[in-house]
Amino acid sequence: MSKRQSLAQNKTLGHLIALAFYLAVGYFLYVAASSMNYEWKWNSIPKYFIYEQAVNVSAPVGGTLMEKEGKYFLKNDDGETPLNIDSSYALEYQIGDDIYEFDIIASKTITKTGPVLEGLWVTLKISFFAAILTFIIGIITALMKLSSYVFLRDIATVYITLVRGTPLLVQIFLFYFIVANIFELDRFVAGVLSLGIFFGAYMAEVLRGAIQSIDKGQLEAASSLGISHFQAMRYIIFPQALKRALPTLVGEMIALVKDSSLVSVIAITDLTKVGREIVANTFSPFETWIVIAVVYLCITFSLSYLGHILEKKFSKKGGVA
Repeated sequence: MSKRQSLAQNKTLGHLIALAFYLAVGYFLYVAASSMNYEWKWNSIPKYFIYEQAVNVSAPVGGTLMEKEGKYFLKNDDGETPLNIDSSYALEYQIGDDIYEFDIIASKTITKTGPVLEGLWVTLKISFFAAILTFIIGIITALMKLSSYVFLRDIATVYITLVRGTPLLVQIFLFYFIVANIFELDRFVAGVLSLGIFFGAYMAEVLRGAIQSIDKGQLEAASSLGISHFQAMRYIIFPQALKRALPTLVGEMIALVKDSSLVSVIAITDLTKVGREIVANTFSPFETWIVIAVVYLCITFSLSYLGHILEKKFSKKGGVA
């Protein structure tokens, strides 16, 4: 006889209660914001992503507007002055009209990416390169920690202890003001290095723990079959360890993306710095930071969803190979 499910355990009812809770929280925040007499400017949000910019061509000299073989120029007593006008422009005057110097002759509207998209591109770039560096450092350091050579273990241990024992913000300042100045590195490179080295230490410990969780008997069995230690690690141990560590690795990548916002302190124009600049220019902190938070959430949710797909795929195949 199956156990009777209580009303509180009902799945549909649980979802409805959770939804009601978040709606209540949202309404409370809305009421609290309304009491501040804050002027919301949601209509300006689309311009943060894409906006239209007018491009005007003004007359460098006075003269008569002329056209010959699809090319426009101004004709006066001093001769002909060519104009940088093509078919994409709309003329403000007719051919043969007299135009004074600095008059707007033609104009067009172009679509440009807004500051949020530009900041998003910088955030994605710095996170991508930092993630690659993180995996490289993490794998190498994890193998050093597991090495039979004492000096390699000591180097890895000191590195992990120092990096994990100091805040990321402090390390960013150290890289930017000291390392970057010594080696004349660009601030973008300094940001990538600081993020990669910081998360590389955490990645190393995750991989080390995952590798050590694999039964040592598998290495012994591989050795008895004539498989080298490197081949056993490459084809047997590491795929299993990577599968076990996958959820944590995805979590580290999500943390890396979020913590990449700290590079804004060294004047890298990422999402966070763009948000500060928009607030300084528009005095709209609520809308701006909500939009920035949603953009970060989209990135991290995509990573989380990708990790979930990989977990399901590997669980069906029984590994990552």
